[in-house]
Amino acid sequence: MKVIKRNGSEVDFDLEKIISAITKANKAAIRQELTPAQIEEIAEYINFKCTKMNRAISVEEMQDMVENQIMAQGAFNVARCYVKYRYTRFLVRKSNTTDDRILSLIECNNEEVMQENSNKDPIINSVQRDYMAGEVSRDLTRRILLPEDVVKADKEGIIHFHDSDYFAQHMHNCDLVNLEDMLQNGTVISETYIDKPHSFSTACNIATQIIAQVASNQYGGQSISLSHLAPFIQISREKIRKEVLDDAATMGQSPSEEILTQIVEKRLKKEIEKGVQTIQYQVITLMTTNGQAPFLTVFMYLNEAKNEQEKADLALIIEEMLHQRIQGVKNEEGIWITPAFPKLIYVLEEDNIYEDTKYFYLTELAARCTAKRMVPDYISEKKMKELKEGNCFPVMGCRSALTPWKDESGNYQFYGRFNQGVVTINLVDVALSSGGNFDKFWKIFDERLALCFKALMIRHNRLKGTLSDAAPILWQYGALARLKKGEPIDKLLYGGYSTISLGYAGLCECVKYMTGKSHTDPTAKPFALEVMQHMNDVCNIWKEETTIGFGIYGSPIESTTYKFAKCLQQRFGIIEGVTDKGYITNSYHVNVTEPIDAFTKLKFESEFQSLSTGGAISYVEVPNMQDNIPAVISVIQFIYDNIMYAELNTKSDYCQVCGYDGEIQIIEEDGKLIWECPHCHNRDQNMLNVARRTCGYIGTQFWNQGRTQEIKERVLHL
Repeated sequence: MKVIKRNGSEVDFDLEKIISAITKANKAAIRQELTPAQIEEIAEYINFKCTKMNRAISVEEMQDMVENQIMAQGAFNVARCYVKYRYTRFLVRKSNTTDDRILSLIECNNEEVMQENSNKDPIINSVQRDYMAGEVSRDLTRRILLPEDVVKADKEGIIHFHDSDYFAQHMHNCDLVNLEDMLQNGTVISETYIDKPHSFSTACNIATQIIAQVASNQYGGQSISLSHLAPFIQISREKIRKEVLDDAATMGQSPSEEILTQIVEKRLKKEIEKGVQTIQYQVITLMTTNGQAPFLTVFMYLNEAKNEQEKADLALIIEEMLHQRIQGVKNEEGIWITPAFPKLIYVLEEDNIYEDTKYFYLTELAARCTAKRMVPDYISEKKMKELKEGNCFPVMGCRSALTPWKDESGNYQFYGRFNQGVVTINLVDVALSSGGNFDKFWKIFDERLALCFKALMIRHNRLKGTLSDAAPILWQYGALARLKKGEPIDKLLYGGYSTISLGYAGLCECVKYMTGKSHTDPTAKPFALEVMQHMNDVCNIWKEETTIGFGIYGSPIESTTYKFAKCLQQRFGIIEGVTDKGYITNSYHVNVTEPIDAFTKLKFESEFQSLSTGGAISYVEVPNMQDNIPAVISVIQFIYDNIMYAELNTKSDYCQVCGYDGEIQIIEEDGKLIWECPHCHNRDQNMLNVARRTCGYIGTQFWNQGRTQEIKERVLHL
């Protein structure tokens, strides 16, 4: 059994330390009220309680137990001494809250930080540097920048104030990069003017430079559209055609139009391959200032093309992108594996969804890619248009979605827009705090929402007054805007141009506690929908009061799922079906352990997704589908007709020790979950390539214990 120290590192549980601490408090009391036998009895009870939790516990949890047990023995003077000692140590820690955590992460024994982000390797210097800066920023945020009630609620898991390690800086969350503007009208990178590219491959190269610059000036995900690269196919085609004709003239030849076209298209295909490869490999190998590859989403939407020729050219890019992703990338052993980024989104449309449609071959290719590499995700053009005023556009990062917005000319605009930040409400805590009383539930719910509003406005006000000079690539050179030097970004924060997100988590457990049933039960579902609708109603009120674009966001909560679960257990104990796991369920999702088929799950969750206006994603867990592509296509076609945004979760693992390429398993040992190769029993994470989609995106650097338990307990839906 492990204990998590305050600096985040894990140590073995030590019964003697508890006995020693109580003994010291006993001696410091006015009179010794506890016998050695009683002290040992308390320690043994703590050992029993910790073992029953079946997870690592924090020092503070353990000390709370000790304090309670001392008082249960009637030794109140001893309890006072113990509390006084804790408070004295608290004051010492408060004077400097960062040193221990920074030192522990540098020495790579801070378990909490090491498993915070499944796409960051905490051993790498650049990651450590980012984490060090993050610890300082988080400390400043908690001590100075946030009010005490928000800090307290965040610490207790009542809400989660996302990305506090970046809050000290004037940075936003995620965005849709206006790549079209930057490529067509030029941009500036590192004080160097970049003109409109004269070929597709050059456009791809410039795009990767833009991606790296954007990633270093924000903390969330960014999305680009391949349609913004499609016009450069024709530019390359014309350039290649001229070169071929010049070469033919030099040799005194005059090829027929048919031969000329064949040569041009063959060379063009090679250029497309080169350009796509640039995007794929540059994005994976680029290291941004936060120590990881850019969190990039690539949007593949045929109907975004401006004409039929551009659409056909866009199809060529999409086809090559899918081919290269199916192949994967080589690891250090030269084995083809699944990369985490870029994330791909493929739009399902009338002309690619059925077998007799023109671009169905791309959907077949996408299905093969999903079966092999877990991407792309799928957006239904039909369903999105129903929900987004007739528009179809990419999400930001893994799921954050903009609301429709029109410029002064009445034209919808999506690229160049962004999200200001997220604060998530723990719905499970609302339910448990109400004790199951519905009147009390709605009262507490409104109080918590008011606290979220306060925290969200703090995020908003932190961005107010930010000058465009803070991130020229974003605010001055076209990624998000073309403001003047020294101009504040304030006008972009109002009127719905940018969004700000009220996240939510644990609807499943919330409903389970309040009704005694899963929210998939027809009698419990109305309450679940009422909770979702209430958040929408409140956000609409906030929007009217502030003119800020509030949206409901199905939070990914990668590491927060574990934090929320631990906090709930501390506050309310173990409640079957509610707090008895090391995680709570993301957003509106059906619990991962609940048996349900893929089609029923997607249809059920579609009702909740439509109420999650600021972004959400649904998934189905499937076995190895590489030999059953028709079944994958059946799910894809169901997505097109029934739900706006969904994905299929497959497995894609490799053991570097024995060469096993099946599913790496999760086993339990001494209360801890461990990844192990089922063939050679290798447990060295440095010698295992494991890829799992956990929060809408693929993680490859392993996960904390709560998320690992959630992955282990997933049932198949197909």
